[in-house]
Amino acid sequence: MIDITEKEHVARSAVAEGKIFLKRSTIDSIKSGKVKKGDVSETAKISGILAAKNTWNIIPLCHQIPLTSVKTEVRVEEEYVGVECEVKATYGTGVEMEALSCVSAMLLTVWDMVKYMEKDITGNYPATRISEIRVREKRKGSNGS
Repeated sequence: MIDITEKEHVARSAVAEGKIFLKRSTIDSIKSGKVKKGDVSETAKISGILAAKNTWNIIPLCHQIPLTSVKTEVRVEEEYVGVECEVKATYGTGVEMEALSCVSAMLLTVWDMVKYMEKDITGNYPATRISEIRVREKRKGSNGS
């Protein structure tokens, strides 16, 4: 791990986002609340929050950061589900890995919940893809936001 002992604890935030492209029929099922496993948006949000809080357990050299806020958003669009996560902390290192972990877990959760609708006759997922995962914004100092 990087030694951050001497680094000042300041407010920090990061916003990450990503998309999962799905079949139109799957999108319609999400919108109408007809997914067998339950509410896709709410389950993805909870999964993302858990991932952000446990990033240090997943990525070996990340610090255990005391998060002060994790906000998640799910948008069901015409061709994809878009997710976003904002993470905040007052600490000696940034929270972009926590935001990326959050978004990644959210997208994987969506995939898991709808995979039975996405499979083709061979059991593959030709239309399903996760993409555009990125840190959209990172802030440090004053109030971190």
